Amino acid sequence: MKSLLKLISFLGLILTISPPVLYFLGDTSLDRMKISMAIGMVLWLATAPFWINIKREDGRQETGEN
Repeated sequence: MKSLLKLISFLGLILTISPPVLYFLGDTSLDRMKISMAIGMVLWLATAPFWINIKREDGRQETGEN
C-alpha cells in the first residue's frame, strides 16, 4: 500500500513539474498545462501525507533507511 501511495505521489509531482517545461518548449497549450498541474497537485496533496514522516509506535520518526 505504501509503495502504491509513493507511486501516485511521484506521478503527481511529474504532472506538476513537467507541464510548465512543455509549455515553455511550445509542446502544450496553456489550458492543458493548467489542468495537468492541478491534477498533479491534487494527487500529490492527497497521497503524500500518508507515507511521509510516519511515526513508529514508540513515537520516533521513521526514516527511509529502514
